[in-house]
Amino acid sequence: MVERLYLAKPRGFCAGVVMAIDAVRTAARRHAAEARPGVTVYHSIVHNRTVVERLQHEEGVAFVESIDEVGAGGSASDTVIFSAHGVAPEVRRQADRAGLTTIDATCPLVTKVHNEARKYAQRGYHILLIGDSMHHQEVVGTRGEAPEHTTVVAVLGDRDGDPELADPETVEVPDPSRVVVLTQTTLSVDDTQRTVALLQRRFPELVVPPADDLCYATKNRQDAVRAIAPRVELFLVVTSPTSSNGMRLLELAQQLSGNARRIDGVGDIEEGWLHGVRNVGVTSAASTPEDLVQAVVARFRDANPALEVVEEGEWEEIEFRAPRPRPPGGGA
Repeated sequence: MVERLYLAKPRGFCAGVVMAIDAVRTAARRHAAEARPGVTVYHSIVHNRTVVERLQHEEGVAFVESIDEVGAGGSASDTVIFSAHGVAPEVRRQADRAGLTTIDATCPLVTKVHNEARKYAQRGYHILLIGDSMHHQEVVGTRGEAPEHTTVVAVLGDRDGDPELADPETVEVPDPSRVVVLTQTTLSVDDTQRTVALLQRRFPELVVPPADDLCYATKNRQDAVRAIAPRVELFLVVTSPTSSNGMRLLELAQQLSGNARRIDGVGDIEEGWLHGVRNVGVTSAASTPEDLVQAVVARFRDANPALEVVEEGEWEEIEFRAPRPRPPGGGA
């Protein structure tokens, strides 16, 4: 019987996710109150199935993978919201050409990386962008800022990753004296640092931007897993499989505890996992709603009313400003 549950702290929604979801709900409710057509989100607003389904069912939000789909299927939607992962400049131009009002819910930490990509490309640098997939929306958006000046590089040791990514041990650049490294914000902190160190050895003049591209929420959630893992026999990570930061938590929990399982929600927990287990760790991705974690807590408490729940660490106190609608072609 499980006697003790360790809850990672922090876990769940980060400031960027809160900002993005609030932006969608606010826009959808404003449109409904004004009897205007509903809003559409380009790509999943965040990488969590439950969040997307709730926005669809509760707010009537549509999700598309192409600007051409906005307003299709009988909808007269005139507003598109860009997801927290960011978009390439071409997507913005497509939205302008289509006459759409846009709301940019890109996480400000992702926007920072976009700004760096533009700056270094304009200065004639080649960009080595460390990412976990050529097809992850954050990588697509960042690379889109300077595609001819960017090579996407795998994380060192990621042998099961995207085969389209360049190998950091063999990647070549046009001019080794003008090369900069940027990173996807949701990667493993340890693995990314190892990859940057390798690239610095290979390219001694490599520029590493002074501000760490890995976001604070990614680092904090990985640190919380490190604090819990030595105490548990099973680690549950509540995340959708499409969440990069969630899957990095799963990998870290498996590495440190030797027994980690990914679940979308409480219904995925299998009784066989619990044989001989007295201590369970629980964390969740930066896009996972907290009520999914609390359902896990309730499941174990129902099985053992004397369950001890241990929660250590600190919550983050960071907020990002809500984005404002932008009419087609520019403006406030």
